[in-house]
Amino acid sequence: MGICNNRTIIVTGSGSGLGRTYALALAAEGANVVINDINGEAAEAVAKEIGDKALANTGDITTMEGAQSIVDAALEKFGEVHGVVNNAGIVRDRMFLKISEQDWDDVIRVHLRGHFCLANILANRWRDQSKDGKEVDARIINTSSGAGLQGSVGQSNYAAAKGGIATLTLVQAAELGRYGITANALAPAARTGMTEPVFGEVMKKPEEGFDFFAPENVAPLVVWLCSPLSRGVTGRVFEAQGGQISVADGWRTGKIKDKGGRWEPAELTEVVQQLIADAPDPQKVYGT
Repeated sequence: MGICNNRTIIVTGSGSGLGRTYALALAAEGANVVINDINGEAAEAVAKEIGDKALANTGDITTMEGAQSIVDAALEKFGEVHGVVNNAGIVRDRMFLKISEQDWDDVIRVHLRGHFCLANILANRWRDQSKDGKEVDARIINTSSGAGLQGSVGQSNYAAAKGGIATLTLVQAAELGRYGITANALAPAARTGMTEPVFGEVMKKPEEGFDFFAPENVAPLVVWLCSPLSRGVTGRVFEAQGGQISVADGWRTGKIKDKGGRWEPAELTEVVQQLIADAPDPQKVYGT
C-alpha cells in the first residue's frame, strides 16, 4: 500500500513535464489520477502508462463549465475526488515594456483563473460534504514559482500570476480549514519544457551523478502533500529542487516608526531610509 492508496487526485497539465511526473508518482503510491491536459494525445499516453488507475481528460481548466466537466468525469470513473494539483501553466516572456495585452491576459487566465475554477468547484463540494457530517480530508496543491516569490526579469505577467497564486493559497487555507481542506503551494525548480528554453544549459542532465534538476526530485513532496500524512499542514509555500525542500518565508510587517500623529512629507526621507537600513535585504530578482 502507498501513502495515497484509494485517494483520487486531479493533476492539471499532466501530459508532460512536472505534471506527468506527479501523476506517475501519485499512481505509484496508490492514487487514482485524472490526467488533465489540453494535449489529448499526451494525456492518453500518460494514462496508458499508468493503467486502470488513470483517466485521461482534456477539460478546460479556465472555465467553470470545463472545470465541472473534469470533476464530473473523475466522479464517474472513481467515485470521489480527494485533491487537485493545479500544475498547468504557460509562459509568454517579454520585457515589461514589450509585453502585449494578449500576452498578459493569456498568462493570467491560464495560471490564476486556471487555479480558481477547479479549486472553487471542488471546495464547494467538500464544504457541502463536511456540513452533511462526512469526514473530509481534502487537498489543494497550487503551483507558484520563484518568479512569483522574488520576481523575474522578463516575466512580469508570469511573476504577477505566480505571486497571486501564493497569496490565493494563504486565503484558501484560512477559509477552508474548517471543512477539512488544506491548501498549500509549491515553487519547484526542475527541467521541463517551460524552463529548458531559458535555463537549458544550467539545467541540462549531467553525464553522471545526481540529476539535480530532474522533475522526479520534486514529485515526492507533491505526493506527500496529497496524502493523509500532510493533514494539518496548510497555508504554506514550499520551494523544492534537487534534494532540497524549504518553506518560504513570505511578506511580514517589519519594524515600525510611529510618530503618534500625521507625518509631514518632508520628514519621511530620513524615516524611510532608517526603516530600509533596519530591514533585511530582499532576495534579488531573478535575472539581476
